[in-house]
Amino acid sequence: MIEGPPSDPVPGEGRANPPQKGVWRLQKLPKNGVARWLAVGRHTLFALLLVIGTVRAVGSDTELRWLIPLVLVTAAWYVVGTAWRAPFVTAGAGPWWLLGLTLLWGGLVVLSPDFVWVAFALWLLSVHLMAFPLAMAYSVLVLAVVIGVQIDLGTHLAGAILGPAIGCLVALAASRGEQLLAREAVERQELVDRLVATQEEMVVLHDDLTRTQRESGALAERTRLSRDIHDTLAQGFSSILLLARAGEHQQDPAELHTLLRRIEETAGDNLEESRRVVNALTPAALEGSGLSAALSRLVESMSSESGIVADFTVDGPEAPLATAQEVALLRVAQSALANVRQHSGASRVMVTLTTAPDQVRLDVADDGVGFDAAAWEDAAPLPAPRGGYGLRSMRDRLRDLGGDLVVESAPGDGTVLGAHLPVSVPGAEPSRKAGDGS
Repeated sequence: MIEGPPSDPVPGEGRANPPQKGVWRLQKLPKNGVARWLAVGRHTLFALLLVIGTVRAVGSDTELRWLIPLVLVTAAWYVVGTAWRAPFVTAGAGPWWLLGLTLLWGGLVVLSPDFVWVAFALWLLSVHLMAFPLAMAYSVLVLAVVIGVQIDLGTHLAGAILGPAIGCLVALAASRGEQLLAREAVERQELVDRLVATQEEMVVLHDDLTRTQRESGALAERTRLSRDIHDTLAQGFSSILLLARAGEHQQDPAELHTLLRRIEETAGDNLEESRRVVNALTPAALEGSGLSAALSRLVESMSSESGIVADFTVDGPEAPLATAQEVALLRVAQSALANVRQHSGASRVMVTLTTAPDQVRLDVADDGVGFDAAAWEDAAPLPAPRGGYGLRSMRDRLRDLGGDLVVESAPGDGTVLGAHLPVSVPGAEPSRKAGDGS
């Protein structure tokens, strides 16, 4: 059905996107729900009135050589206007199409007055295809034809006027109500679109805020470390240096002994302060628990947040690792699981912590899309594709502690990361668990 212009502009159509001439409001209304059924109702009503008029005309001995062709042309005209609604609307041909349909209806009425009530469908269409004042004028002209036909048939004057007039008013009111539904639907859709756009903006702002907070936290941590080092370690080393220089010129053994004691105390204080600074860098996941407990929580969190089936297995007793080793393995697991979550498309991931007599091994295996590990190895240390920097960072971290990272993957065959470290690193401070008294 060609559906026409409203009598007033659709709310929400701003100046930036003015409505085109000949493009009407119900074109914006999604053809579903109430709107779809109303359109079906209009088509059905027109077809029913045309069929009833044809049957009655045939029964009243109307000349079929004129009746049948005109009925078929009228039906075809209506179908063409319905099927090619969009081109007609874009061209602004809606009112002209209705005029053609009205002329065909007039020809049918001339052949047989039984077609007069097809006018009800014309009244319904007029409001959709014309501005409301023009639709009112058109409807009055059609109403005059209907009333004239009824009087010519000998219908009582009151019935000839009141019946068609009431039908015309009902049709106009129904069409106007459908236009109001269209306006409400357009306004509701525009509101939903604005809400969706606002939500997307909020997501962007949230991401920006998160990034800013992360950068601010990193800056605050660097500032804290610089202050701690300046106020404790640097000052302590300066004191040791001054005491040592003073001892070079000291001849009294008692005074020299006192200076050495003071140097020893200052060095001890600095050692304690260095331990405090190092402990402050320990990840929160490792505080008060061992590596296996931290990995278990990490895997469980990843599974619950992403929906990927994730399992964690410990093979062997937990090894006594240094803090730096535990931090390195935890960081590797975090980075590997992040890659699985973001890039692999995996449905399942296995994390295994294995303790051997001379090393501890962390394996992360997924059943995702995989990648060309050989090409990644050949490209190092050149800039790698997505995920390559994270893998190189893991390998560098492990190699700094005497370990390494093995990557096994192929396109479509999942990925296995194997990180291993020696059980102890020379010079590394043992990891301190809660309650160990250190």
